[in-house]
Amino acid sequence: MQQDGAQLPTRRSRREAERRSTLPPAHPDAAPTQAAPPRAGRVPAYASAPAPATAVFEPVPSDQPAAVAAQDRAAAAVRPGRERSTAPAGAAPARSARVAALRGREKHRRGLARAGVLSALVGVTVIVPVTHSDLLAGEAYGNEALADATLPTTLAALTASGLSAQPPASLISADGGERTDTTVSRAELREALPGCDGSVKAAGANGQLAVDDLCTLWDGQTKMRADAAVSLAEMNEAYVARFGADMCLSSGYRTLAEQRAVKAAKGALAAPPGLSNHGWGLAIDFCGTETNGARWTWLNENAAIYGWENPDWAQPGGSGPYERWHWEYLKGVQEDGEYYG
Repeated sequence: MQQDGAQLPTRRSRREAERRSTLPPAHPDAAPTQAAPPRAGRVPAYASAPAPATAVFEPVPSDQPAAVAAQDRAAAAVRPGRERSTAPAGAAPARSARVAALRGREKHRRGLARAGVLSALVGVTVIVPVTHSDLLAGEAYGNEALADATLPTTLAALTASGLSAQPPASLISADGGERTDTTVSRAELREALPGCDGSVKAAGANGQLAVDDLCTLWDGQTKMRADAAVSLAEMNEAYVARFGADMCLSSGYRTLAEQRAVKAAKGALAAPPGLSNHGWGLAIDFCGTETNGARWTWLNENAAIYGWENPDWAQPGGSGPYERWHWEYLKGVQEDGEYYG
């Protein structure tokens, strides 16, 4: 409706005037902008509001590892309530350069390891055969007879020294010559009875032997002929290993006077003086502890190994008195003593 030729303001013009009055004043340095031409039809009030910022994902080079790509995507995301920080244009190429450098160092390290393995294989397949052929001094490789004659043994190769052609020191005599006698005396191996030479036989008659040729046993008082004493001492070592103590001795060598005294005391139980093997130093009487139980069983099972026996006449039903404690050195008795077998 018009009045006096003036046009009344429309509703649209009023809204546009109100919107412009609410806008902040333009910055004095800002360049003047031209107003956009009005669109035909009605425009909603929210149409002029700026569009919200959205997250922008930068393209990730295809040659980067998945972990680096994930970090780039996380860095490109905009956190709620904060503005997105834009990275410089050269950030993605720099990361690609770092990945490439890491991959280059890894390849270099693997290359060094492979080179070490190849070097070892070359040493085994090339250097060893060449050295082996040098040892053969140009002869045909694979000649077993030649190899046995010229190649060093494993010990010589490891110690880098040849084997000596000299015999062992134990076979060289004091004058420098080689010993042909390989037998070793009992005394050199060990001395079951120190100071007793088992090869010496006491001179004299029954009950009248040279005392200096007799040997004293481990109890410090009982004496016997040397060969019988050494044999009995060896048996005692085995006995000690079994029972942990020496054999108990009652009587050994008896002089002629001692034989007479025993005969007077025991009568028929004792041999006539001068006919007892005690007088030759070839008989021993054990204590009663050795003639019972496990010790008696052991004595019967092992004494013969060392040449000792309980004579037939001393056993139950024998021709003489029953004396299980009386034992004799069989070899000596048969050769030099009073043998009643």
